[in-house]
Amino acid sequence: MCAEDPVHPILLEELAGLRAVLERLRALRAQEAELEAASRDDGALVRDLERLREMLVAREDTKDVAALSDQWHRQSSILRQLRRGRPARRVDLDSPYFAHLSLLEEGERRELYLGRATCLEDGLRIIDWRDAPISKVFYRYGQGEEYEEEIAGRRRNGQVLARRMLAVRSQELERVQAPEGDFVRDALARNRWHRSDPRRARLRGAEPSDGDRSLSAGAGSARRLASASLQRAASLGASASEADKRLSEITGLIDPEQFDLITRPQGFLVIRGAAGSGKTTVALHRVAYLAFADPQIDSPETLVVMFSEALRRYVSHVLPSLGIDQVDVRSFGAWVRAQRQRHFRGLPTRLRDDTPGFVSRWKLSPVLEQALRAHVRATPGARTWQQAAHDWATVLTHRSLLDRSLPEDGAGASLRVQLAEFVRWNARLVDPVLAFLEGESDSDAERVELDPEDDALLLRAYQLRVGGLMGKRRRRLRYRHLVVDEAQDFSPVEMQVLLSCMADEASISLAGDTQQHISEEGGFASWREFFDHLGIAGAEVEMLRVSYRATHEVMRFAWAVLGSLREEEEPPETVRHGPPVELFQFQDVGACVAFLGDALRELQEREPLASVAILAPSSASADLYHGALTRSDLRRLRRIRNGDFPFAPGIEVVEIEQSKGLEFDYVILVDVSSTAYPDQAQPRRKLHVGATRAVHQLWLTCVTCLSPIVRGLESELLYSDPA
Repeated sequence: MCAEDPVHPILLEELAGLRAVLERLRALRAQEAELEAASRDDGALVRDLERLREMLVAREDTKDVAALSDQWHRQSSILRQLRRGRPARRVDLDSPYFAHLSLLEEGERRELYLGRATCLEDGLRIIDWRDAPISKVFYRYGQGEEYEEEIAGRRRNGQVLARRMLAVRSQELERVQAPEGDFVRDALARNRWHRSDPRRARLRGAEPSDGDRSLSAGAGSARRLASASLQRAASLGASASEADKRLSEITGLIDPEQFDLITRPQGFLVIRGAAGSGKTTVALHRVAYLAFADPQIDSPETLVVMFSEALRRYVSHVLPSLGIDQVDVRSFGAWVRAQRQRHFRGLPTRLRDDTPGFVSRWKLSPVLEQALRAHVRATPGARTWQQAAHDWATVLTHRSLLDRSLPEDGAGASLRVQLAEFVRWNARLVDPVLAFLEGESDSDAERVELDPEDDALLLRAYQLRVGGLMGKRRRRLRYRHLVVDEAQDFSPVEMQVLLSCMADEASISLAGDTQQHISEEGGFASWREFFDHLGIAGAEVEMLRVSYRATHEVMRFAWAVLGSLREEEEPPETVRHGPPVELFQFQDVGACVAFLGDALRELQEREPLASVAILAPSSASADLYHGALTRSDLRRLRRIRNGDFPFAPGIEVVEIEQSKGLEFDYVILVDVSSTAYPDQAQPRRKLHVGATRAVHQLWLTCVTCLSPIVRGLESELLYSDPA
């Protein structure tokens, strides 16, 4: 990156534009302060109105009543004006907009700015990006292109004279991205700017140019406006605490295909796409878009469900940054457990942590929900939670009912083999529950332990026996909008519990990718089968085909790993290239750890803001590598357990399953051996998920015999000498 004359016309224009906008916003803010000061006095108005009401009720003299009535109406009118005048969501003075759009229509030039709130006062033209009639010009057309769109009820033609992405922080312009160049303010010399080639790193995936080696190689993430400036600040000694590794809101970088899905009207939307294609981003931005037209969407009547607590925390600040802060965002485990505790208040809450895999598969299979439905239909009973618990206990131990519910296909045969053991397991589990419900002994409460899957089953039994779940104040739980991320990891019974809580005119967004289905217990096979189990007819799956997270090299390797599980004939489209995927083989773990320790120390010196994930196939493997790497004097080396990611720069050692849905600048897949990854469907998907966590670069290491999944991928791998 080379130094640039600060009087470049684009910089002059944007700096002047920002000064003018801030000056007008400050003037408006002063006016709003006066109005708010008056608004704070509405308590006195309310008290006056209450006094007048009492006097109107008490007086019988007609003349007095007329005078009091006039005073009542006058005071009421003032109160309404004050409350209407209170500003809605205001433009953020520190970061008023993220894009500049200059349009030429009928010979007249119009300057528009896109932000997260609208302000059209005092000559300002800041438009909320969710106001689709005008923002779709920004998302669908490039600089220099002519457009024709229906805006405000009429067809409008024009040309996009300028289309620029901007980063404004603390009321200062930090970056301008335009076709003419990418301008970045110097982190230390604030009056100096640097210019690089126009947007190539973000749109074409080029690595940093030879003149731009101060940037992290991983800073070219196509979806992070701030990455390059943060990485450059780090290289110049800025504090690493500036870096936030959670998912960012990327409103200004949404592509036309994503924008079309975001702006779908209320209804049922299923989004499928490759890893890093923006499924979660689309689903969350759709909430913000729908809330623009229906403010009630931004309320606890909207539920956003993430598969894991780590993923929930990863996306936790996206909706608030879009102005949506009343929505209920939960991991499914937290939501379903809270609901079970609310509806089965007398039942102890302890969950087992040693449930066998075959028991989990049985409980999450559609067979159990079907058997539960048949039992409730055929068995009279009181509409109480206690009866629902008895229904659940009966079905879990009713061998003949379960056997009759099994299909005659291969999946049914697999479950039938373990039916007897499944019933025996449940008999030991439900006996203390039934004894406790019947009040035989208070000590039975200490013996009651449920499997994690029982939360959803108990709630489904409640829905079938009693009716809809109840929310606060004993009102029926009726969600207006539901978002489910990583939908392929939910079982039909879990999804049925959620869908049964929806209002009649509710809208639903499901996001997922069957190629990333690594949970063996959930039983997800295909979207079609999934919808059949849920009784949803005619549902269509929308596909996002461009992967923005990883490089072409990483995505091609991850696609090849899937083998016969691939759902597309070609790998996903990508926007940039990067280093090749490299495989390092060692004779022993010690040599591998020494090599990784040296490489990671060097990386931390060069890129202090980098995030690295060392992804292991098992808990034992993760413990081994973390323990060994603690000897390598690495900063911020963390062993992640139970999804407790800090989302900060550093090195995370964790099992692949816990990294699902997240991303890291660099990923190292350790122990890629034939033992850890035999040539089977689930290990293939697991490797695919691990590989696609990498934003920039992917390494594989192996000490023993290399996995057969990887052995046949010579064309997608660089076999490197660790020395």
